[in-house]
Amino acid sequence: MPNAEYRSAPVSAGDDVERLLGELSLREKVGQLNQRLFGWQAVERAPRGGFRLTDLARAELDRWGGLGALYGVFRADAWSGRSWANGIRPEERAEVAALIQDEVSRASGQRIGVLLSEEAPHGHQALGGTLLPANLAVAAGWDPALLAEAAASVAAELAASGVHLALVSALDLLRDPRWGRAEECFGEDPLLAAELTRALVIGMQGGERGAVGRDGIAIVLKHLAAQGEAVGGRNGQSAIIGPRDLRELHLPAVRAAAEAGALGFMAAYNDIDGVPCCANRDLLTGFLRTECGFDGIVMADGLAVDRLTAMTGDATAAAVAAIEAGVDLSLWDESFGLLEQAAAADPRVAGLVDAACRRVLTLKRRVGLLAVPTPVTGPATTRLTSAGRAADGLSRRLARQSLVLLHNGGGLLPLDRRALTKVVLAGPNARDVTALLGDYVPPLPAQSAAGLDLALRQALPDAEVTCSSGVPTAADLSGADVVILALGGTSHRTYAEDFAANGAMAGPAVVATCGEGVDLASLSLPGGQDDLVAAVRAQARCPVVAVVIAGRPHVLTGVLAGTDALLWAGYPGPHGAHAIVDALLGGYEPVGRLPFTAPRNPGAVPVRHNDRHPANGVYQDAPDPVLFPFGSGLRYRPVLFGRLTAEAHAGTVEVSVEVVNPAGATAEVVVPLFGHRTGGVVLPRLRELLAFRRVTVPPDARTTVVWTLPAARCFAEGATDRARTDLYVEDLHETIHPRCHPQAQTMTHSEEL
Repeated sequence: MPNAEYRSAPVSAGDDVERLLGELSLREKVGQLNQRLFGWQAVERAPRGGFRLTDLARAELDRWGGLGALYGVFRADAWSGRSWANGIRPEERAEVAALIQDEVSRASGQRIGVLLSEEAPHGHQALGGTLLPANLAVAAGWDPALLAEAAASVAAELAASGVHLALVSALDLLRDPRWGRAEECFGEDPLLAAELTRALVIGMQGGERGAVGRDGIAIVLKHLAAQGEAVGGRNGQSAIIGPRDLRELHLPAVRAAAEAGALGFMAAYNDIDGVPCCANRDLLTGFLRTECGFDGIVMADGLAVDRLTAMTGDATAAAVAAIEAGVDLSLWDESFGLLEQAAAADPRVAGLVDAACRRVLTLKRRVGLLAVPTPVTGPATTRLTSAGRAADGLSRRLARQSLVLLHNGGGLLPLDRRALTKVVLAGPNARDVTALLGDYVPPLPAQSAAGLDLALRQALPDAEVTCSSGVPTAADLSGADVVILALGGTSHRTYAEDFAANGAMAGPAVVATCGEGVDLASLSLPGGQDDLVAAVRAQARCPVVAVVIAGRPHVLTGVLAGTDALLWAGYPGPHGAHAIVDALLGGYEPVGRLPFTAPRNPGAVPVRHNDRHPANGVYQDAPDPVLFPFGSGLRYRPVLFGRLTAEAHAGTVEVSVEVVNPAGATAEVVVPLFGHRTGGVVLPRLRELLAFRRVTVPPDARTTVVWTLPAARCFAEGATDRARTDLYVEDLHETIHPRCHPQAQTMTHSEEL
C-alpha cells in the first residue's frame, strides 16, 4: 500500500454526538479515547456486602471526568488472579455493571456511560461464561452457519451481563505453526477465515447490526493485520510480506467483516515491513476506512501504543503516530493519555482527537450510553441463564464438528462398544480437562466438564477402563481390546505463572505448550510423546488409536506410523471429551477437514497449500514435507463426488458438483472446491480454496451443490486468452479434475478485471 492522503468514510454522528463534542473539554475528549484500567482492579467487594469502586478507579474517573472504556471487569483467569474464590460470579454481573455505569455517568458532566469490553475469543472469559471450541477446532467443521448461531448466543449472554464490546479473535491466519497463537486462527486459508469471520460478525451483532444494544453486542475483531505471518512464528514480530500477499491472504477476512458491519477492529502488535500496525495509516485509514468504508472504532492491542516509542523516541510522539494512523481507543497505554498536551499545542492533533472521539461517542450512542444508562437488573439474570444454556448446547455441536479423522487402518473405527471388555487409555491428555479448552478461558466450575477417562467410563460402564499418563504397564496392556493414546498439548496457564504486562506468558511455561507467549522452535510432540507411541506399539497386542488434542499443527509422522487410527481434535472445549468418545464409539461420524497443512518434518515449516512453489523434492533430508494436506479428512462411510461442471458467464462462473451418499444413513458432507489458476500476470498459487459448502445428504440419495462465483475469484489476475482454471473437489474415495476454460465473452470480462 503506497503512502497517500486518505479521507475517512463519513460517520453518521447525530446531533447529540455533535452537541457533546461541543460541550466536552479537551481533557474529557481524551478521556473518552482511553481504556487504561484492568477492570478486575476497578471493582471490589464492600465490607457490608455488594460492590464498590476501588480508589484506583475513582482516581481515573476524577482525572478524566468519565471513562471511555473499561476492560475485563468480569475476566477470570491466572493473569487477572480472579477465580471462583474471589471473582465476580454470573449472578453478580448485572449488579456490578449497573454500579459501574452509575458511578461513571455521575462523574461525567454529560452523563456519558462507559463501554465495558470483555475478552470473548471463543466464549466469554468470565466465571460461568460459555466456552466454545477454540477457533482452529471450529474451522475444522467448515460450518459458518453454526458458528453464527453460537456467536449469537454468546453475544446474548454478554449483553445480558451489561457488556458492550466483545474482543474476538478471527483475523489472524495460521501461516507458521511455531506461533503459539495458532489456536486463535481459523486456519491457513483466507477464504475459510473470511467466511467464518463474517459469520462471527453477523452472529454477534445481528444482520445490519440490528441486535446491537439489545441481545447482541459490538464486536472488536483482532488482530489487524498479518500477525500470523510474523517471522519464525515469533509473536508480535515483523511480518515480512509484500502488498500483494497482504491483500490476498490477510485482508479478505477484514474486508468480509467490514462488509458484514463489524463495529470494531483491533490493531495488532506486529509491524509489516517495518511499519507497526498501530501506526500504519495505509492500513487503518487507507484500506479499512477509505477502501472498505468502515465507520466504527479501531482499538489498539494492549500496550501497543506505548510500544511505538521504540519507533518515535518518546511517548507523546507515539500517541500522535497512533491517532494519525487511525487508532481511536487505546488499551492500558500511558502514552495515549498524553494526547491532551499534544492536542493543546497542535490544532491538527486536536482535530484528530475530535474525529476519534466522535467515533467513540457514536458507538456509545448505538449501545445506549449517551443518556443515563439503563441498569441491567432483574430479568437480565433470567436472560443470562437462557442465553448461556443455548450457547452451551451449540458449543456441544461445534465440538462434534471439530473432529477430523486422519487415519483409519482397516476400518478400525468406529469401535464396537459391545465387544469392548478392556480399554487402556494413556498419554498426557488422558485425564486433563483443561487441555480441551485452549487459551483465554476462565476456570470452570467444579465437575462441570469431563476428561477423556471419565467420558470413557461413562460411555462403557461394563468395560474395564485403565488410565495412565505415561507408558502403560504390561499388566495394564494384558487382555486389552484397544489402546487409546490421548496425545498433543495444552494452553493451560496456572495461577503460579509469571505474566508479561499484557498478560502473555513471561518466562518458561509451567504447563502450557501452546498459547500466547508459547512460541516453539520445534513442532515435535512435546514431552517425548513419540517415544510413548513407539513404546506402546512395541508392547500392545491390540489396535492402538491416537487422539491428538492440540492448538497447533504438530508433526505426527511417528504417531501415524505407530497407530492404527488417528483422530485430530484441536481444542474442542468443555464438551470435547464426550464428543471424542462418541466419535470413537460410532455415536456419530467425524467428517471435519483440516484447516491447515500438517507437516511431516519439524524443520520443513512453514508450508501451506496455497504457496506459489511446491516444497516437495527440495529438502534432501525431507523430500516430502507434507504429511496431511489442507482439507484432509476421512469418514466412516463412503461419499462420492461426481459430475463436476463449470460454466463461465459475464462476470460470474457457475460451478456444480454432485454429492452421492450410497450409505443407509444420513451423511454430513463438507464439500470444498479447489482451483489452480493460470494465465495471469503473477505466478499462480499451487492451490486455492474457491468455495465450500457443508451439506446434508439423505440415505441412498444424491444432491447437487451449486456455487455462483465472481469471475475475479475463478480466473487469474490479468487473465489472457490462455487463462485456464483447473477445478477439483477432493474426497477419500476419488478426486476429479475437470478443466474450466474461459470463453470469449468471459475473456473480455476477465481482461477488464
